Amino acid sequence: MRSVKSLLAAGAATLISSMAFAADMPIAAPPPMYAPPAPPADFGGWYLRGDIGFSNQKTSDLHYGRESAYSQLTSFDQKTSFDTAGIYGLGVGYRFNNWFRADVTGQYRGNSNFKGTDRFTGTAGGVAYNGIDNYSASKSEWLVLANAYVDLGTWWCITPFIGAGVGGAQVSIANFSDTGTNSLPFSTTSFATAPTSSKWNFAWAAHAGLAYKVNPNLVLELAYSYVDLGPGQTGILSDYTGATTNNVFKFKDITSHDLKFGVRWNLDSPPAYVPPPLVTKG
Repeated sequence: MRSVKSLLAAGAATLISSMAFAADMPIAAPPPMYAPPAPPADFGGWYLRGDIGFSNQKTSDLHYGRESAYSQLTSFDQKTSFDTAGIYGLGVGYRFNNWFRADVTGQYRGNSNFKGTDRFTGTAGGVAYNGIDNYSASKSEWLVLANAYVDLGTWWCITPFIGAGVGGAQVSIANFSDTGTNSLPFSTTSFATAPTSSKWNFAWAAHAGLAYKVNPNLVLELAYSYVDLGPGQTGILSDYTGATTNNVFKFKDITSHDLKFGVRWNLDSPPAYVPPPLVTKG
């Protein structure tokens, strides 16, 4: 009888001890009713772009088409310059991932006034002479480029980038005039004009800049571009009597340092994540 009582007492003690241990254990949280999805991964998409800016252009040489005109010269000094002109561009592109994108752009590059001066000396029939020619014109272009860019990382929403582009440029030279004086055989004055002439050239560009992400759809850009537009030339020259010379002036190696402000509008940005409403029972 005593052994039965001892067995019951031991069982009761074991039960009480197990209940106390269970009371001290933490209660596991119930499994969540809704698991929020992971944030959307970065991905590419189409975008539109627009740019405005200004150019700083030059030509390596302004050259008369008849080479024999230079054969008698013993010295020749030329100075040329273009005024700053406006740049207006539109384009469409695709961002493949967070470091590579490409676009096609079209630009109208507004009229830039040109001034040039040649000072020269020479000999003709053993007689020395000197002279000066003053040139004026205006120049404009249409520029189409296919561009590729590498984004170099983002810090505080600012992304530096580099890029390059190839395409074509239509260079138009208008309102050309040439007023000259020389001392052979005595002081004489010449005057010539040329009509507007346009030509298409292979063109290329190198880009660098900074992009600022305002929101998932809108990106602002401040960019620099070095652009090689190829040559340009005037129409057929005619003198003050209207007689044509069957010659032109050629603008060699027209290049430009461009500064632009741009806007990119992303068309395929992922929607912002919105958590579901909290649902409670009871």
